[in-house]
Amino acid sequence: MPILQYRCPSCGKEFEELVQRYDDKVTCPDCGRQAERSYSGTMFSATGTHAKRCSGNCKTCGGCK
Repeated sequence: MPILQYRCPSCGKEFEELVQRYDDKVTCPDCGRQAERSYSGTMFSATGTHAKRCSGNCKTCGGCK
């Protein structure tokens, strides 16, 4: 289960959430509206090396190189 970063477009709160799947819907703990994934920070590949051109969307990714 991954811990992902989220941001609420309504109130602007940024938070982390433990989810079962990457596409789970997450609500804001402050206002209760649906939050969006935040792709800030450094991305790493499955091998632990820095990804050069990672979009953060693993569903459509061709693999980190």
